[in-house]
Amino acid sequence: MLKYVLKRIALMLVTFLIIISICFVLIKLVPITDGTDIIQNEIEKAKREALGYNKPIIVQLGIYLKNLIFHLDLGVSWKKERMVDVSSMIARRLPPTMILNFYSLIFSIPIGIALGVFAALKKNKWQDHCVSTIVMIFVSVPSFVYAFLLQYFLAHKWKLLPLITSSLVDAGGSWFSWKMFVSMILPILALSFGSIAGLTRFTRAELTETLTSDYMLLARTKGLTKRQAVVHHALKNAMVPILPSIISSFISILSGSLIIEGIFAVPGIGGLYIESVNLLDYDLFMGCNVFYIFVGLAAGIVVDLSYGFIDPRIRMGASK
Repeated sequence: MLKYVLKRIALMLVTFLIIISICFVLIKLVPITDGTDIIQNEIEKAKREALGYNKPIIVQLGIYLKNLIFHLDLGVSWKKERMVDVSSMIARRLPPTMILNFYSLIFSIPIGIALGVFAALKKNKWQDHCVSTIVMIFVSVPSFVYAFLLQYFLAHKWKLLPLITSSLVDAGGSWFSWKMFVSMILPILALSFGSIAGLTRFTRAELTETLTSDYMLLARTKGLTKRQAVVHHALKNAMVPILPSIISSFISILSGSLIIEGIFAVPGIGGLYIESVNLLDYDLFMGCNVFYIFVGLAAGIVVDLSYGFIDPRIRMGASK
């Protein structure tokens, strides 16, 4: 198991460096357009020269990777917030992104599992067909479509909820205030529909397969009721592949949603990432990429390792 973990970490680091290098080269190939102010243009050229932006891209990549690996230095922003550390900007934008995705998961996980269990128990009946149809609709339609519909009906037409997320000033300076929570209900719902649909479909598929297994028939012949067999045997075994996906979802709350944050004006990392592209703020763009790539790769490793902890029968990397 230890050998497998070390191997996965090594592969993660290699993958991380490859993706970072590709992103660095691609953003550096985008030309910088000069403005109309001649003095400002000269200042910008001098800054680019001092930062090594005029050196070959491979040399710039080597300098960036050296600072990142040995000093954990993500650089500073030159466009969005001049001379401010990128790491501090990401840390400041992280709480709203995490809170939004955390509320979304807390809302979607129990509903998704409950609907999946209900559909599996009512397999091939009208209840199962209704749930499957709704799931297909939610899976097929992008989240930003739900966002626009929620904004139109709940916010614009019926005036039930705020159109966009409240600012910290309006909410009293706290992300955990009631006013802030109410203003985040719409983006939470927009993010939850897809998660509920995916979890419902996954739970139904796993539980349906478990209910038709031989040990479930044995449990019923031993005298267990259908409810006892489902709760104590079927659900327990079906959760083995489901729980890792839930763990991965909790890790991914750091990444957020670029589109949903933009639609509802959530001041999270998604908006910061888009602004870095529009402004061609190289260090800020690369800092956001480092954050997203690391979270995604770490989530993959945690999911793989969680199988062995959830079910002791699974030991990855064990010799046959």
